[in-house]
Order: sequence, then structure tokens, then C-alpha cells
Amino acid sequence: TQGVSSAASDVYKRQDNVSFESAAALGCRFTTAFRAVVQQGRLQAGETLAVFGCGGLGLSAVMVGAATGARVVAVDPSAAARARALELGASIAVDASDGCRDGVWAATGFGADVCVECSGAARAVEDACYSARRGGRVVQAGLPLGEERPEVPMARVAGWELEIFGSHGLASHDLPAILDLVATGRLQPDASIERRVTLQEGCDAIVEMDSESKPGITMIDKL
Repeated sequence: TQGVSSAASDVYKRQDNVSFESAAALGCRFTTAFRAVVQQGRLQAGETLAVFGCGGLGLSAVMVGAATGARVVAVDPSAAARARALELGASIAVDASDGCRDGVWAATGFGADVCVECSGAARAVEDACYSARRGGRVVQAGLPLGEERPEVPMARVAGWELEIFGSHGLASHDLPAILDLVATGRLQPDASIERRVTLQEGCDAIVEMDSESKPGITMIDKL
């Protein structure tokens, strides 16, 4: 039927050199990051990528950027998040606790070719626009929460001829592109696995997400 045909097109063979854990770890955060960094941001090897917000999505963006051959700047107010970003491929970490409008410029000397905002925080959205070089690209992947109302500095966008893109998810037919990064060893999503739990512990972990967000990926690997 039409429905079966459509569903079948969303299934892709796992390459023999891609582990089950790596394939499972790709999940939403890595596919979303891949779309933001590679497809919308058009990041190229040798360019500079600034990632604002180093939670699950942001750390994935750091890893995708490093896999692409870019120089990655991680921006976050948390020292632990910045340290983890450096472990996962960032070259530079910038403290955003007091604002970082000048931090990326100080770290790079010329601003970023691509800025990807992953937190949705109003200040981070604005800082991402001010951190892009002239003619740079700014990608909004984080979703603002609650009463957050970011103000996009349109005078900066116009005067510096910035390109601004929204990014959300990844089309299923583009999955082979990110799987190729894993198969060649350039992207190692299993490196972001922080804990392995049983099925029951996994159920408990889902409930815990209402009150806290633990770093990294929680992988259910046994009953």
C-alpha cells in the first residue's frame, strides 16, 4: 500500500562497521545537529563554527562540526559543558556567563563563518548574530522556551549581509549522509553515551527528565 511504501523508504541498512550503539545514539540530537550545521549552515572544512549552548543538541553540533573538518568554538555559561565540548572536538571554549558578544571575536580574531544557536536563550540568539563574520551564516536550531523573546539585531543582519536560517529535524532520506560520517569514523556518536541502563532504569530516566536533564546520552542496553 501507499503507507507501507512510505514507511519502507524510512528504513536504511546499518553498515557493518557501524555499531548498534553508534546507530542508536544518532537519534534526534545528532540528526537535528547535522541538518543545522551541514545542510542549513553549509559548513565547509577549514571554516569556523561557533556553537551557542552545549547541551545535548549543542554537543552534537560540536561533534558534527569537528567531523566536517571545521574549527569549532563552543559557547556556554557552564564550565562542565565547555569542558565536555573540548573533549568532544571543540578547539576553543568561550564562557557565556556574562555574555559573549565579544568572546568569539576574541577567540577567533575574525568572527565565525557559521553560528549555530542550540539553546533558545534570548541572549544567545542575539550573541550568535553579533559573533558571525561579515557575510556569515546564522542558524537557529534551539527553540525558545517560556517567555523568551529574542531580539534579532536586523541592523547588523542588513549591514553585515548575514544569512539567517531556521533548522528543525532531518528528512529521513538524508539519513545516509550522516551514517556515512559514522561509517568512515569521522563522527563517533557513541562517545556521547554517559550511562548505560536497564529497561526499567530507562523508564525511570524518562520520568526524571521532567525535573532534570542529565548530560550526554542514556543508553538502554539490557532488560
